[in-house]
Amino acid sequence: MTAAFKAFVLQSTDPVKTGVEEWSTDQLDGDVLIKVSYSSVNYKDGIVGRTGNISEFTPLIPGIDLAGVVVESNDQQFKEGDEVIVTSYRLGTGHHGGFSEYAKVPAEWVVPKPDGLSLKEAMVLGTAGFTAALSVEQLEKNGLNPKQGPVLVAGASGGVGSLAVNMLANLGYDVAASTGKKNEEDYLKKLGAKEVLDRDDLVDHENKSTRSSKWAGAVDPVGGKTTQYILSTLSYGASVATSGLAGGVDVSTQVFPFIGRGINWLGIDSVRCPMDIRKNIWNRLATDLKPTCLEDEVVIEVKLEELDQVFKDILEGKVRGRTIVKMG
Repeated sequence: MTAAFKAFVLQSTDPVKTGVEEWSTDQLDGDVLIKVSYSSVNYKDGIVGRTGNISEFTPLIPGIDLAGVVVESNDQQFKEGDEVIVTSYRLGTGHHGGFSEYAKVPAEWVVPKPDGLSLKEAMVLGTAGFTAALSVEQLEKNGLNPKQGPVLVAGASGGVGSLAVNMLANLGYDVAASTGKKNEEDYLKKLGAKEVLDRDDLVDHENKSTRSSKWAGAVDPVGGKTTQYILSTLSYGASVATSGLAGGVDVSTQVFPFIGRGINWLGIDSVRCPMDIRKNIWNRLATDLKPTCLEDEVVIEVKLEELDQVFKDILEGKVRGRTIVKMG
C-alpha cells in the first residue's frame, strides 16, 4: 500500500534543522510496514534531534522506539493486524524511526507485543523500561536478592531511573534513589523509594577506589564520576549495572574493589541485545517486572510538533519520568 503520513524529520545537521513534514510510505525501506500508535522520547533521541550527532544520514526520521499495528509484511512471522514493538538496533539513527505515523523496518527487529501490555504502556516503557528491566535481570543473575540490603538507583528521576525504582520496589527491594532535583522526593517515594539522596553526595571527587560498603546492588544510567562512587561503595560480591553516559564517559578506578570485594561491573546494552533475551525481557515487562506507575504522573504525552522543546529539555535534565508521542 501507499499512504501519505506526517513525520518529524531531521532535515540537516550543519546547521541542525528539523520540522514536521508529509512523507509517503514509498520513501520507507524494510520488511514490515507498521502504523505507529505511540513512540517515546529518550536521551538518545535528544542527541539526534537537537545536535544531529549519531545520525547516519539526513533527511532522517528520528525515534529509537515505536509501537503499533502491522499493515503489510513481507515476512511470514508477521501479518496484518499484529500489534508489535520495535526498539533499538539502528532505528532512528541509521534507519527511519518512530517519530512518524508510519514506519517500515527489518523483520528481525520486530517483537510481538506480549499480552499484559497495551501499545501505550509499551511506549511508556520503551528503551528506558527495557534498559531498566535488563539491568534488574542482570543484577539478579549475579546474585542480587531483596535480603542482601539496599539497592541504589542513580539518576532516579529520569526514564530508566524512575522505572527501575518502581520495578525494584515492587520486587521487595529497599531502594535508595539518587537525584539532582531537590523537589522530586515525593515523586520518587510514590514510585517506591525508601530513601532519596542528593546526586552530589554520590559523586567521586576524591578518586577513592574504596569507601564504606553500602549497596547490595546498583542501577546506573549516569556514568562518569557517579559510576566511580558506586564502584567504591558496593558491598562484597555486589554488582552495578551501567547503561548510560549523561554524567560522562570517563571512569577512574583501581583493581582493589574488584579483587578485594569481588564486585561486578555489568554493561547493559539495549541496542544489539539478542532477540531471545529481548523477547524474554518484554515478557517480564508484561508480568513480574511491569511497573505500577504506567498511568501515573511518570508519563507526559506530546505531539510531533512539540518534540523540539522536549529534546531541549531532556538534554538539559529537565524531563522527569517518561515522555511519549501519540500519533494522529
